[in-house]
Amino acid sequence: MNRLTRTAASGRMRVWYVLAVIGTIALGLASRHFRGVLPEMLGKYPGDALWALMVFFGWGAVFTRASTARIALLTLGVCGAIEILKLYQAPWIVGIRHTTLGHLVFGQVFSWENFIAYAVGTAVGIVLEMLVWRS
Repeated sequence: MNRLTRTAASGRMRVWYVLAVIGTIALGLASRHFRGVLPEMLGKYPGDALWALMVFFGWGAVFTRASTARIALLTLGVCGAIEILKLYQAPWIVGIRHTTLGHLVFGQVFSWENFIAYAVGTAVGIVLEMLVWRS
């Protein structure tokens, strides 16, 4: 069984994944607030990648015994669904998107490039899990 399809023998440690969610949120907010620190060519995509990584850690906290592959697929599914949802422009959801929390969770403008950022964030989650299991 390879690292992507197995879980840790006793499952993920939920507390570490919750802490990782909190830390990733902090990094994501910082990536948007301190844009000048990152290369300008990256634009807003580090925040999008970190958002996907936060979703990865969130699913890891919920499904402590699921395989890394399953967590990655859930992450990409949620990120993709929310990106597609941006195409829906009903007044009620646009109103939600104009709140701070709504903007952070649902975003505002659909972008195909976000799918790449989500894949990068998910890949970082996979690599981090593989590194933890290796040690």
